[in-house]
Amino acid sequence: MQKKVMLLGSGELGKELTIALQRLGQYVIAVDSYEGAPAMQVAHASEVINMLDGNALDKIVEKHRPDLIVPEIEAIRTERFYEYEKQGITVVPSAKAANFTMNRKAIRDLASKELQLRTAKYLYAKTLEEFKIAVAEIGIPCVIKPLMSSSGKGQSIVKSRADIEKSWSYAFEGSRGDYKEVIIEEFIKFDSEITLLTVTQKNGNTLFCPPIGHRQERGDYMESWQPCAISDKDLKEAQQMAEKVTAALTGYGIWGIEFFLTSSGVYFSELSPRPHDTGMVTLANTQNYNEFELHARAILGLPIPEIELIKCGASAVVLASKEGVRPDYEGVADVLKNDQTDVRIFNKPTTRPYRRMAVVLCNDQPNANVTAVKEKAMKLAKQIQIVHR
Repeated sequence: MQKKVMLLGSGELGKELTIALQRLGQYVIAVDSYEGAPAMQVAHASEVINMLDGNALDKIVEKHRPDLIVPEIEAIRTERFYEYEKQGITVVPSAKAANFTMNRKAIRDLASKELQLRTAKYLYAKTLEEFKIAVAEIGIPCVIKPLMSSSGKGQSIVKSRADIEKSWSYAFEGSRGDYKEVIIEEFIKFDSEITLLTVTQKNGNTLFCPPIGHRQERGDYMESWQPCAISDKDLKEAQQMAEKVTAALTGYGIWGIEFFLTSSGVYFSELSPRPHDTGMVTLANTQNYNEFELHARAILGLPIPEIELIKCGASAVVLASKEGVRPDYEGVADVLKNDQTDVRIFNKPTTRPYRRMAVVLCNDQPNANVTAVKEKAMKLAKQIQIVHR
């Protein structure tokens, strides 16, 4: 049953997925734009290319002839995926899903206009003049995002007219790929935001992980916890939205779907057709299968009988503070003296300000106080220092 799996994007999420796939006997080729990416360190083979170069992408697909192509980042020439599907290669979750979700414009229009899901009001802009008009129509405050980006890059909030040009420039600087357009969103006053990990199966029902709460800074997650507080009504509504949008996009695998919880109901926010960074909390053994094991099973067509919460848990990130190479980590041994605690170092070869370099994971019994668990994780994450020799 061995398949040849090509990962397009080989960061920390791809590394954990590679491990999960290898435990099921699969062969993995890790692809990224730089040497020594985390997943490359554990994969059978690797390639370094610019994934926005369609010809370069075609060449490595022809060279390796994978059974499955698994996109792990946004900046890929995803329109090539339709041709790969015609060649008999499985694109995860599907070529349609990859194309729609690698660009915020396509997924937001699908969710809001076609599926009629509740979303924030939004407009698009390609020029500064269009941007100013859109901000005036949406109103201040509003949220600004590049149509293609990851890990919060280029995201900001316009809080006053003085922020408009600064936010415009920041969005373009943080944009990934060659698609230069931004989305201007209504600022939703939400009580909390959640990630609902959703698993679509080839031969089984759609399954949902217990909801994950998370906190962001600069548009990137800082901590996540599972389970998070949510009413039965809101959870049911979020699950219905998740099932509706994944069915429209088609394909099999895990989806990280973000929602805002407000006094007026649940709002659809974002969707990733792959393991989600906030879902790293599942590495704290909160579930019977972590998100990477679930993704591996789903894309291989293997059964997942059920998803069960077995512990509560939290994750907290360790960030770099400056540029450097060959980083080392101090304080890990002291952190690991704490019970029910683990550390995952991603082993990225270089650092830059705010780059995610490691994560601290803590868990406790399922009925424990999850707030205390996440406070423990955040406290311990601050004890790990990144140094350069």
